[in-house]
Amino acid sequence: MADDDDFQSKGPAYDPLDEYASYEDYLDNQITATDMYYLEDVELARSLVELGVRGNGEVIKREEFEQRKAAAEAARQARINKKPKRLASQGKNVEDFPLLQALKDREEAVRNGKLTTIIFVRDKNAKGQEVSGYIDFGHRLRSENMEAVFDRKKRLMPRPTDLSFYNWETQMSTSNPTPNFQVIADDECGLLFKNKRDRKVINVDPHARPGDNSMRTELLTDEFAQVVLFDHVTRRRS
Repeated sequence: MADDDDFQSKGPAYDPLDEYASYEDYLDNQITATDMYYLEDVELARSLVELGVRGNGEVIKREEFEQRKAAAEAARQARINKKPKRLASQGKNVEDFPLLQALKDREEAVRNGKLTTIIFVRDKNAKGQEVSGYIDFGHRLRSENMEAVFDRKKRLMPRPTDLSFYNWETQMSTSNPTPNFQVIADDECGLLFKNKRDRKVINVDPHARPGDNSMRTELLTDEFAQVVLFDHVTRRRS
């Protein structure tokens, strides 16, 4: 079993049971050479150790062993999941592409929940049809591999599954909620997006204020016919 030096060197999260791959390994560590000399049967020796008849200390029961091993594995997975996720834009040289640079500047804040960004894009699709739409940047980051976009192997175009989509040739129109936003169609104000975290409403009308903690930025770029970013600093409801 572990001594005090093990705890000091391996930290407070260290559990001596981490040293054993199985309960049988743990029992084997309690069996002495003298035990094997007289018993000549490892299974019998393990049974006697488990019952507390043999061994060199208080023996942990199988159920407790399994519970502690499961807890240790859960803690290990939690530590892995807490490691910062690699940014899709990391190491990408996009200085000459205003939209990609703007998204790169925002990616980390969007991923950690401090910021939500809606991207309005208007341009022609692969069929030459003019389309426009509002894209939830955070949702795209979570639902697809955005590295191809930052590598310029794929264009960031609106889809019928985005917050809002319109095909100007076919007049096809769709709207969908995302994990971050609810879509509100208002007769007077037009299209609105309500942030699901703090319930604040973003108004995308260029002639209106975008709303509390929100900012509208139109980008000058040759990448698309028109690009507008709506940034909203998210705050939890009190």
